[in-house]
Amino acid sequence: MSEQPAPGAPSYGRAGPSPAAPRGAGNGGPGTGTPIGGPLLEVVDLDVRYGEARALWDVSLTVRAGETVCVVGPNGAGKSTLVNAVAGIHRAAGGRIRVAGVDTTAMPGHRVCAHGVAIVPEGRRIFPRMTVLDNLLVGAYRLPARRRHRTGLDTVYRLFPRLAERTGQLAGSLSGGEQQMLAIGRALMARPSLLLLDEPSLGLAPVLVDEVYDAITRVAADGVSVLVVEQDVERALAIADRAFLLTEGRVTASGPAAELRDSAEVRRTILGL
Repeated sequence: MSEQPAPGAPSYGRAGPSPAAPRGAGNGGPGTGTPIGGPLLEVVDLDVRYGEARALWDVSLTVRAGETVCVVGPNGAGKSTLVNAVAGIHRAAGGRIRVAGVDTTAMPGHRVCAHGVAIVPEGRRIFPRMTVLDNLLVGAYRLPARRRHRTGLDTVYRLFPRLAERTGQLAGSLSGGEQQMLAIGRALMARPSLLLLDEPSLGLAPVLVDEVYDAITRVAADGVSVLVVEQDVERALAIADRAFLLTEGRVTASGPAAELRDSAEVRRTILGL
């Protein structure tokens, strides 16, 4: 039986836009004559609670096929809660989440993954006593991805040559930046159509943040939709098509990323200016 990829999954290893192509090239987006596709992710009036404490209030957003969307906000705004709810890690108390038209609101994480969603969690959460290679292979545990794991490894090693050099090394001995590359690579091994990234710059030196964000841009250029939540506002807004400002569990502003970059509300909420 031939592999049936998740809706919108990128054709890794096949002909397509160059990984170094500008944002939007080949998959629609700013600066091209090709429109970005319809909604791949739809979050409608999402409520999430921790016990009696409400963490998200009526949050709505979309990520279209081939689009990069960022969610920015201060500490405690609910950014991680949002991506964890989308990934099926934290159960929603109300509202709806749809991936490629399928209602995933009540699905556990492994079933959400089967619909083409992969997450790079805050803090990376690699397996430190396993090798780089074994960590990557964990990401290809689903049968369709397992069948193409060699293509997946080639893709990850092209994206992160450092991982290719350290394939037999224990993951716990990697630097923080290399561990973040490994976490991203592990997620890509699942061959997602939607990649969720939770604070990818957290705890990294500026030069490594540059490398990680360059890789995210290349992944997006290859056709993967990206939802990134981040405190580093400038970095996130620089790669995004659209952006949402999350404040105390509510969306308080949204629009094209370039407009939010100059927004007085963003500067006041996050930077205190």
